[in-house]
Amino acid sequence: MNQWCKNVARLCGKELRSLFSDVTLMALIVFAFTLAVHSVAKGIKAEVSNASVAIVDADHSELSRRLRDAIRPPYFKTPVDVDRHAVDAELDRGRYIFAIEIPPRFEADVLAGRTPAVQVLVDATAMTQAGLGASYLQQIFTREALEFLHARGIEAQLPVRAQSTVLFNPNTESHWFTSTMQILVNITVLAIILVGAAVIREREHGTIEHLLVMPVRASEIAVAKILANGAVIFLASLLSLWLVVHLWLDVPLTGSMGLFALSTALYLFSVTALGMWLATIAPAMPQFGLLAVPTYAVAYLLSGAATPVQSMPQAMQHAVQFLPTTQFVTLTQAILFRGAGVDVVWPQLLGVTAAGGIFLALALTRFRSMLAQQG
Repeated sequence: MNQWCKNVARLCGKELRSLFSDVTLMALIVFAFTLAVHSVAKGIKAEVSNASVAIVDADHSELSRRLRDAIRPPYFKTPVDVDRHAVDAELDRGRYIFAIEIPPRFEADVLAGRTPAVQVLVDATAMTQAGLGASYLQQIFTREALEFLHARGIEAQLPVRAQSTVLFNPNTESHWFTSTMQILVNITVLAIILVGAAVIREREHGTIEHLLVMPVRASEIAVAKILANGAVIFLASLLSLWLVVHLWLDVPLTGSMGLFALSTALYLFSVTALGMWLATIAPAMPQFGLLAVPTYAVAYLLSGAATPVQSMPQAMQHAVQFLPTTQFVTLTQAILFRGAGVDVVWPQLLGVTAAGGIFLALALTRFRSMLAQQG
């Protein structure tokens, strides 16, 4: 066992020297965990932001002006007056996401206790903006109408008044979520690619034969590649989380960094073993790429990072629990956002470790077979 550890340590050193000598690959790692995280966090917004609004005000009353003035940045751009007959054409051109039409005698009907309607036309090709923006506008109009009536001594009450309490992200800022999920994306992609590329590079450059004449085992070679490449990604991901997400993007990290580090290490063990297994199946780098990309895409889309697992079909919700990516997304959200401890996340830790053991067993079996064929 002592000799096994020494051989793994020496082979890790070889792997690290090979990785650090590849300037392009190192530049990619640095970019992926710095500018890529920041640009995705700030460039992709799940909330309504600067949505364009057209308005047709046929009432020109105090209440209609209040509704118009309540539509303000940063959620919406300042409403633009358009002709009623030009609304459809403007929406067809994509110039506006929302078109609001306030009918004649709107204020008079409200004061008389009638229930006039404000029409809101929505261009739903801007899917996220359209869905949330329509809800925002409804809340704005309801609030302004109630305040308008209250100022005139008319008490109007809704049948039900909802009181919302937002936990863990009180301002519902999407970059809190997208920045941490982007780190998870980078960990998954780079772990698969780095380990897989390391195996295939040895085979294509002919250096695998050099390893075969050395007194080392297949398990030592495989574990060294997993440890060396995983260690680089592990360090880069933790630095990115603290320096880019926490300090640069000002995202609070409420949970234990130590527990998150442990979770990341276990996940890297799982996904690097997966990358090695895929590399032993593919005969060359192009085939490895064709195999790795759909594997990553399916794992990411079903992980809960792109859409909540609860929104998937019932059968799929059970199936995705076997994916280590799904377990790691759950771990990340629970630890970093909700401050969960080991007593809460131990099932996910166990699931990631079990998946890693299965992938490692498959990778070692295929790796030994590949070395036997090379020999």
